[in-house]
Amino acid sequence: MKYFSFLSLFVAGLLLVQCATVPVTGRKQLSTVKNDEIIPMSFAQYEQVIKEAKLSDNKGQSAMIKRVGSRIQKAVELYAEEQGFSEALDGFNWEFNLIDNDSTVNAWCMPGGKVAFYTGIMPICKNETGVAVVMGHEVAHAVASHGRERMSQGMVAQLGLGSLQVAMGSNPTGTQELLMQSIGAGTQLGMLKFSRTHESEADKIGLIFMAIAGYNPKAAPKFWERMAAGSGGQAPPEWQSTHPSHDTRISDLNAQLPKAMEYYKKYKKD
Repeated sequence: MKYFSFLSLFVAGLLLVQCATVPVTGRKQLSTVKNDEIIPMSFAQYEQVIKEAKLSDNKGQSAMIKRVGSRIQKAVELYAEEQGFSEALDGFNWEFNLIDNDSTVNAWCMPGGKVAFYTGIMPICKNETGVAVVMGHEVAHAVASHGRERMSQGMVAQLGLGSLQVAMGSNPTGTQELLMQSIGAGTQLGMLKFSRTHESEADKIGLIFMAIAGYNPKAAPKFWERMAAGSGGQAPPEWQSTHPSHDTRISDLNAQLPKAMEYYKKYKKD
């Protein structure tokens, strides 16, 4: 009981003194791990994934991934400068690749801006705007430091420690595994399973990023309608899933469209 009381006080103290604010949403998040600690690890993992994977030889689709990625990157940097959170992008070194794997309907962005799409998601994306829906969402995870937040939460919950250096000294193996899981390693094909809070937050932020990049955010609910149709009703009930249900996601996106359309109209090039 004393241990749990101490741990509760410890966590409460961390929440008070080691919090960060998520850009765009303003949500407070635990941040005991810094970007300059987690980003180098994510870059090393990304390099390993790309080295071991087969990149797509579809020049058109590969070029599309890089083109959309570049536009989303510029939108993020512009928005960050205008809103005063450019420091959140310190250490980012953007990269966009398409991996040849038709059986994997997925995409992800590691801390620091390293993005991978799998060819299996391209038919659901359908076109460049569909790619922008996914790109905006995945990049939003990185900009919102969701991987860093998960690492911080895991260190406190699993190791009872808030400092990465202390954790490495007292439990290097457990800390290393936790860090790699938080940036995507140790899970299937590098995919990081975020919470429903993270997913919903990334949906909201991603809409803004794609709108500023000049892609119509009205395409986002349509993408998730196609994703729902492609799942064949196999998705688990929302209360059992780390992701919002397709219906919830589509409803939330539609509710957020008016604000996103303001950005789209403001930044759309004639």
